[in-house]
Amino acid sequence: MSLPVLVIAANDDWPTDRVVTELTGRGAEVFRMDTADFPQQLSLTGRIDRAHGWRGELATVHRTVALPRVGAVYYRAPGAFQFLKAMTGPEERFAAAQARAGLGGVLSVLDCRWVNHPTFMARAEYKPVQLDAARACGLRIPATLITNRADAVRRFAADISGPLICKPVASPVLIEDGRLKAVYTHRLTPDDLADLRGIDTTAHLFQAWIDKSHEVRLTVVGSRMFAAEVHAGSDAAHEDWRADYGSLTYATTTVPPDVEFGMRRLMERLQLVYGAADFVVDPAGRWWFLEVNPCGQWDWIEGATGQPIAAAIADELQGVS
Repeated sequence: MSLPVLVIAANDDWPTDRVVTELTGRGAEVFRMDTADFPQQLSLTGRIDRAHGWRGELATVHRTVALPRVGAVYYRAPGAFQFLKAMTGPEERFAAAQARAGLGGVLSVLDCRWVNHPTFMARAEYKPVQLDAARACGLRIPATLITNRADAVRRFAADISGPLICKPVASPVLIEDGRLKAVYTHRLTPDDLADLRGIDTTAHLFQAWIDKSHEVRLTVVGSRMFAAEVHAGSDAAHEDWRADYGSLTYATTTVPPDVEFGMRRLMERLQLVYGAADFVVDPAGRWWFLEVNPCGQWDWIEGATGQPIAAAIADELQGVS
């Protein structure tokens, strides 16, 4: 009998639903939890002593799983801890820190397969770390500047002697006035370079614009790679395909041997089992690495191309080669 798979994800994350459906359809035992359920709907008991490593259990009103029995963990963007409404702000922040160190700490030492371990995800999410690792692994990267100085941007633009783009260094999503907003990649105009007011307020990422034939979303699951061409059907999508999903078309493609070799080295270096990598393919057919998201979306690519990504994730969790 296979060991249980612990799934840690937001309750409303529907790509995770597909993985759970795939696993249960194979007869696997799955314990799904969201950190947002702790401590009100989810409880933890963990114990360690000189004779034994961490033992105990996770439990809800409906289900229980013993920690030593967990055979694999699928970790994907769970929600924030939810506490009693009677708590003050300082009390809630204190409780969240305790929950993160307690629940998160006990779970992080589970000795099993992880897709992906949050410790490695946290480091890999830094774009400077990714770009440095990608370069070291032989992948082609655009010239990049991170700064909060206008004079540095102008020097960079002079050195590049070509178009520049500006994009967020971290997550492009923010909530303002209760609405979800996204900051997309922006191709700088001469007017932008002439007026760089606001650059000093925080870190900004500038990058040489790579002339595009198309882009590729390369989804890596263990040893398997699923490459999908992303073709833009509008000017907005050509600049940043996330700005106009409705105009996009997709096609499966093969990964050049040098890119495959570099990506395998990169995943090993970042200690990731899963990653959603974005590449620009220039008119000469060269692949330029932009980033790899250790928690990137994959479900819409599977829907558009038929690539069996959910099954590959389930295979990895079950140790199926």
